[in-house]
Amino acid sequence: MAARVKTFLRNPSGNIKLNRSRHTSPESSDAEDMHSYDRQRSHHRHPHHSPKLSDFTDALKSHRRLSLPFVRKESQPPVASLDCRIESPPVVFHGRPQHSTGAIVSGVMIVDVKEEAVEFERFRAALEIHVTHKRPFHGNCPDCADQHTEIKAWDLIAQPTVLYRGRHEFPFSTLLDGHLPASMQGSLMSIAYELKAEAHIAAHSLAAAAAAHPQHYHHHLPASVVKFDRTLIVKRALPKNELPHHSIRLFPPTNIKGDVHYDTVIHPTSANKVSLRLDGLTALNEKAQTLDIWRLKKITWKLEETTKTIAPACAKHSPLAQDLPLTEDSTEDTPPATKRGIARTEVRLLGEKMLHEGWKSDYTSTDGSTEIEFDYLINQRLRKGQLKYAADSRSRDGTIITHSLVIELVVSKEFAPINRPNHSAQTGTGRILRMHFPVVLTEHPGLGVSWDEESPPVYQDVPPSPPSYEPASPATPPAGPMSPVGLPPVDYDDLEFLDARRLSGEPPSRRGSGCVGMGIGEP
Repeated sequence: MAARVKTFLRNPSGNIKLNRSRHTSPESSDAEDMHSYDRQRSHHRHPHHSPKLSDFTDALKSHRRLSLPFVRKESQPPVASLDCRIESPPVVFHGRPQHSTGAIVSGVMIVDVKEEAVEFERFRAALEIHVTHKRPFHGNCPDCADQHTEIKAWDLIAQPTVLYRGRHEFPFSTLLDGHLPASMQGSLMSIAYELKAEAHIAAHSLAAAAAAHPQHYHHHLPASVVKFDRTLIVKRALPKNELPHHSIRLFPPTNIKGDVHYDTVIHPTSANKVSLRLDGLTALNEKAQTLDIWRLKKITWKLEETTKTIAPACAKHSPLAQDLPLTEDSTEDTPPATKRGIARTEVRLLGEKMLHEGWKSDYTSTDGSTEIEFDYLINQRLRKGQLKYAADSRSRDGTIITHSLVIELVVSKEFAPINRPNHSAQTGTGRILRMHFPVVLTEHPGLGVSWDEESPPVYQDVPPSPPSYEPASPATPPAGPMSPVGLPPVDYDDLEFLDARRLSGEPPSRRGSGCVGMGIGEP
């Protein structure tokens, strides 16, 4: 193949002769090409002439077969640009989807006009949810892989409007419902909140801009549509329990009992503590007069994430799909809603660690016990260095994300004299004890609270004036020992005077002071 390319570049006619027939083998055809290349090379060879780079460029210009798109396109300055400023705090859903009141999103869309006057036909902004399925119903169908759901739209300019040079602000706000899913990057799907805006410019404004700046728009008119796109991060935070959860596990046919304390609500960037105690590790063998000991050898903990979702089918592939229930809770009177698609399930590992030491064992007692405390956290990362996780979620489209802590204990059976448990010998018997605990992975709530709890009081709720203290009548006794009713008015002359200095450096004013006894306030 290399010989053909060189022959093609050196042949001025630009024709490549192929003498390969149906019954010719590839080896014979390649040999013929090499012989033809040698004959042409000997024909064009000159004793004092060697191939140069100019010959290669001339061949490219003459044949025009290979294109080298190295020419840069001239950047055309836009007539106007769009920007956004989010004024609301970080979008966080507080509480579970069934009880969350949602979150407020507010901001300002900014239109920066570059010309003296530009007429906008319309200006529209929208907030939508973009769901991307990594294993869609049909692998090569973009409609099955991406779904867009519009939450809120704002017609900021509904009719032709002229905006002059400068920055123009258009405020917007909305309340996101608490049942909506949070932003995530899972193993089967991803959810993103996208804020998009489009501004359509009138044709005569584009022509005027091209006429005013011919050096920039000598080939094409400016873009008639100015677009803006930004991704908003939406999180969900669940309250953490004050006390750890207590769980007891039994492992028959042995007498081993596991006593575990752990936090049911965990955060992705924090270390979570587990307290584990094993009892029943020793047993008396009366026949052999020995002590059977289950000695702990290794502890392995894993933090796993399970994702269950329904990959929906588009209108084209909908006949090939089947109806699947969106929720597991259903009754005869209220059947669950269905969705056409295929069910997907995947389990991925978020964290893992093996421990070979660090516990305390006591085999001298009749029961035998082992205690250990360790931390578990997310230690798996994506290619970009971010932590690999998706918070717990249960949305109305059938997506369920759960997490679980798996603890595996490897114990080995040994026997020892009754009075010497430390002088033990192996029996060759071992067991793997597995414990599975459900946990909830959620984001940090931070210092924020739900929007309905931090809202200021309404004007009608504010009383007209502070309460007044009226002197009590002799017939009306005081309401209590600390009640101000019946007490004499406060004497402000007895208050201590505090010197204060202004920021400007001027001495404080002493006019109007009631501290006459201290010599202050006199002219």
